[in-house]
Amino acid sequence: MKKLIRIINGPNLNLLGTREPEIYGNETFESYLDSLAAQFSEVDLSYNQSNWEGGVIDLLHDAGKEVQGVILNAGAYSHTSIAIADAVAALSIPVVGVHISNIYAREYERRTDLLAKYCRGFLFGFGLKGYELGLRFLIGELEEK
Repeated sequence: MKKLIRIINGPNLNLLGTREPEIYGNETFESYLDSLAAQFSEVDLSYNQSNWEGGVIDLLHDAGKEVQGVILNAGAYSHTSIAIADAVAALSIPVVGVHISNIYAREYERRTDLLAKYCRGFLFGFGLKGYELGLRFLIGELEEK
């Protein structure tokens, strides 16, 4: 049976490929997702993105009922949203946090991540490859169960 894993992206990540390419690169997330799905055909990979805080929370609540693991890039909400942190804490499935950029090499206000405490692991600064690394980790975690 295929493992069910969802990727959830937060605000402004729908602009990947055009938004600050010197930080986030030139590839759209949809293009990257296609290559990721092809590389991990043993996984049923779903993807959602929301630009609003409540949307990210709803996606996390739904994921808790529908999938076995989550890769979450909450974007700027990672630095500000106690509500999203609470939603992650409430999940009984593993969550891996991802930031495309190295948050510790950026502005001071980006150096705090309120979600990290509740994630199984966290990847930052690896570009889009962070999603692949997170997926590899989740697959390994789920195979151990």
